[in-house]
This record gives sequence, structure tokens and C-alpha cells, in this order.
Amino acid sequence: MKSLTPTTGAVWTPAPESIAGTNIGWLMRHAGVSSYEALHAWSVQHRESYWAAVIERLGIRCRVPYDRVVDLSGGMESPRWLPGASLNIVESCFTAPVDSPAIIAQAAGGELAVVTVGELKSLSDRVVLGLTRHGFRPGDALAVVMPMTVECVAIYLGILQAGCVAVSIADSFRPREIATRLRLADAVGVFTQDVLRRGGKTHPLYAGVKEAEAPPAIVIPQETTPALRDRDCEWGDFLAEEGSSPVVLRDPSDPLNILFSSGTTGEPKVIPWTQTTPIKCAADAHFHQDVRPGDVVVWPTNIGWMMGPWLIFASLINRATMGLYDGAPTGREFCRFVQDSRATMLGVVPSLVKAWRAERATEGLDWSEIRAFSSTGECSDARDMRWLMEQGGGKPVIEYCGGTEIGGGYIAGTLAMPCVAGAFNTPALGLDFVILDEAGDPAETGELFLVPPSIGMSTRLLNKDHHEAYFAGVPRGPRGEVLRRHGDQMEALPGGGWHALGRSDDTMNLGGIKVSSAEIERALQSVEGVTETAAVAVSPGGGPSLLVIYAVCANGSPTNKNSLMAAMQSAIRRELNPLFRIHDVVLVESLPRTASNKVMRRILRDQYLPPSPVLP
Repeated sequence: MKSLTPTTGAVWTPAPESIAGTNIGWLMRHAGVSSYEALHAWSVQHRESYWAAVIERLGIRCRVPYDRVVDLSGGMESPRWLPGASLNIVESCFTAPVDSPAIIAQAAGGELAVVTVGELKSLSDRVVLGLTRHGFRPGDALAVVMPMTVECVAIYLGILQAGCVAVSIADSFRPREIATRLRLADAVGVFTQDVLRRGGKTHPLYAGVKEAEAPPAIVIPQETTPALRDRDCEWGDFLAEEGSSPVVLRDPSDPLNILFSSGTTGEPKVIPWTQTTPIKCAADAHFHQDVRPGDVVVWPTNIGWMMGPWLIFASLINRATMGLYDGAPTGREFCRFVQDSRATMLGVVPSLVKAWRAERATEGLDWSEIRAFSSTGECSDARDMRWLMEQGGGKPVIEYCGGTEIGGGYIAGTLAMPCVAGAFNTPALGLDFVILDEAGDPAETGELFLVPPSIGMSTRLLNKDHHEAYFAGVPRGPRGEVLRRHGDQMEALPGGGWHALGRSDDTMNLGGIKVSSAEIERALQSVEGVTETAAVAVSPGGGPSLLVIYAVCANGSPTNKNSLMAAMQSAIRRELNPLFRIHDVVLVESLPRTASNKVMRRILRDQYLPPSPVLP
């Protein structure tokens, strides 16, 4: 593959002969096409053939084979994938040799440790046996509130293997948000740690779970085991002795993971992943990030966000190794972990790259093993992505955008075409989309709508009307297609490719975490002297979104802006998530509203002017 040159700047171009050696090259030969454009067209025009090829290529194991790939008798909104099959997707996660590495792990300040496929399987089996011994049954929802560690991965896989449902909750959430998610998922148990170590400090985790009035908890001690509630138990007491454990077979449509995605209201959407969703995760990684057996995939994330489960399936089903760093990924020590783990694919959030670049965190490190980077969670800044490409000696960045309700990406990059820093170069394989203007006509810039169906796309929500959320009021496509709402704004580039322009609704991505304006505004209700707030995300000059709060003060009285911003940041940290950082506070006399009294946040986004100088 060709690298960057001083004259090409932010463009990476593949050498024609190198494409044949990629996973995409295999798929092109399988489909009998000679160009990537023809391959993508084949994948959406012959979706059953595409997904059948994916299932065979990835070695997805079904104890009872499926009758056909998809049954569309219920319409495009309600496809039935792999009808007639019986499987547990965890069996497809342990097909690599038992002595091959499954995880390369390092805690901040610690040493690298390698966990083999056999060792991970053994620990997962002990989790399954522990669940059975403690009275949990198939279908029970069990939450995981902890960082991405070896134990976390084993717990997650053990829950799934036992036929239970994992409930993904980020360890950064405060007790009220944890309680909301436990309630919405009807969780009957929770796995957590006593504390979380970050930046040389320890933060209580189990204490927050207790404050959330969680169901029975299994607690992994990091320091000393805290005083447990009567119904809780310590990790060592929970684990069963080593031994083989049963695999509970499920229907392809059975839920295996409950995740949460912010909508336009204060309550998150509750999205169940099914036994087929991991196939989408693994397929995207296989063909778009070109993950191969023996690769090392590093992507700093959390089990509470979709990229946590995505990483597990994308690596293990592809018989690759996942790299897990238990610590803050913002500094040089994480960048050294990328080097020492010999990562071949490094996933990033754009704001993380900006931090590395500002701190010169990669200086003197060798990232030459990396074949490709991938970026998701936020709009990319082309300058930062160009810098990232240079750190790997001119390797491409695969831009990747999707959602929890898709199980992966709808737009991405491919190593079969030139990659431009900060831009997408293809819809995801097996998927297509259209861009419409406000009149519902095809446009170069506008709101993006998906063309279903695809493995991975949700077909129901546990707390909302799925049709209302994704299909109601959506116009037909240019050729009469059923379209699905997603909520992203996209721009088609004149020379080919696309730029993401952020969200079209009242949700935002902050540091790769999706959150609604309503959730932030709810957290700010306790701030003294403020009567109304409106939270918006802005991107002056492009790149990752910044959080700006418009505030109306009591009686219109003037308020010290810096003090108000500090109070608001404290409220967000206490009530919602400390990872959401306020960029600016704008004091206004009133908020613009529609005739029905809805706040017009789009007007606030459009009229925002950065302060000079920018507040610290």
C-alpha cells in the first residue's frame, strides 16, 4: 500500500497490487467484480448474498442452520435475520487456537500481560457457572458497570454464553444515571469494581452503584474489598471452580445486550442488540478496518458505549487480539502501550488525537506496526487526522460513523480507494443512504437517511415506539425506497466522498459520547440563579463538537460568567458525567422558541460566536 508523500498531503492512495491482499480483495473476487464501486453496489443489490458470504467468511457458528438469510415478509421495518437458526454468538468468539493471544492488557503504571484464547474461555466459563450457582437464569438482565478490563470482557461473554442479557452502563455515569439505566433494563444483578483508578487517583465506583440502589452486585476489589451490602458478594466468592460450562442456545432475534442512546428527551432510548448484531460489528471490522487473524486491535472505549461490545466482537470473531489499556488514554503512557502492544489497527476519537497532538505524546515512539487507523464518535478535524496519519508513517485513517441502533457503521472508509483525512469514502458494505434537503429532495448537503434492511439495525426499542423513532414522517427515497431516520447531517464532496456535519436533532457527540440537550439541561436545573438553559454543540472551524450553554438568569440580573460556568460544570460532573466539558456559557435575556414553545436550538447553534479570548 502506498504511504503519504509530501506532495499528497492528507491523501493516502492504495497501490493496485496491494488491494488483492486485503479482505476487500477477497470479497471482490468472491462477488466477481473488478472495482470497489461495483462491490458496494453488489452488497446492497444482493444483500442475502453479501451477508451469506460474511457469515461463511467469519465462520459464524449456528448449531441449527438458518432457513435463509433474511425474511422480509413483515416489511423493511421488521426483517427476520437467519430465521430457523439456533446459536449463541459467543461460540463464534472462540474459534482461534487456544494458545493464541485474545487480549493484551496493561493497567496504568503496570506491565503488559497476555491472556490467551484458552484462558479467556476458561474465565468466561467460570462466570457462566457462577451465574448458575447464584440463581440467575437465561433471559435475566445483568448490568456491567466497570472499565474495559480482562475481567470485564470475561464477564460480558459469560453473561451472553449463559443466555442472559448484558446491560452496558458506562463507569463514568453518576448514581442517578446508573439508576435510570438499571430501571429501564429491568436489571436483576450488576458487576462492578470497588474503585476506578485514573490519573494516579482512585474514584469510587461501587459506592455509586450502591447509591443507585442497584440489585445484587458482584464486586471486583482493586484495593481492599469495601463493606458489602448483605445481598452483594465479592468476585472471588462469585467465581466457580474451573470447568466446562453449558452454552445456552438462542433464537437469532433474542436480545443479548441492552445499550442506551440519547434521543431528544431526557430519557435514553433502550436498544437491544440481538444474536446477529455482532455479525455486523465483525463484518465492518473485517472489510472496512481490514482486521485479520493475528492482528492487534486497540480502541480505547468502555463497555457502556457501543464501541466496547463492538471491540470484543470485531477482534475475537476475526481471530484477532484486542489491546486493553486500563487508564486514561490521553497521555504518553497510552501511546507507549500502542507501541508495546504492537497494535496493527488503532481506533480513536478525534478529541483524543487533538490531545496527543497538543501534548506531543507520540514523539520518539514507533507506531510502524499500524496498518490503519480508524476514527469515530465525533466529526474529525482534517488537520488532526493528517497528523495522525504521519505518526504511523503515512498510514490511512478509516473514518467510521454509525450508531448503537445500527450495531456498527453506515458510512466508512475502504482501503480499496484513496483515503482523505477527515472524510468518508464509502457507505458501509451492505448498506446505502440518501441525503435529502428540508423539502425531502435529494441534495448534496442535508439530512442523511438510511436505506434498510441490514444485519445490526434495531427493529425495536424497549421503552419507545420504534416506528415513531425511525420511520414515522420520513419521505420515500428517490426510487421509492423505504427510508430510516438517523439524525446526522452530511455533505457530499465535489471530488467524491463525504464530510460529517454533526447532528440534525437535539443530540450531540461530546468526546465520542452521545448525549441529548435535554439530559444536560436537566442536570443544570439545580444551578442557583438560572431560570432556563439550552445546551448546544458547536464546531467552529470544524472538528469535534464543543458544548455551549445558553443561560437565562433569574430576573435578568447580571451574573459573573466564570463563576456560573464553574457552577454548571460542577452540576454536570455531579449529576451526569464528568467527561462532558463546557466550552462556553452565553448569557441571554430569553431563548428563541417556536409557536408551540419549543426551544429553537438550531438558531442558537447557528448564531454562536466564539468568545475572544476563549474561556479556560
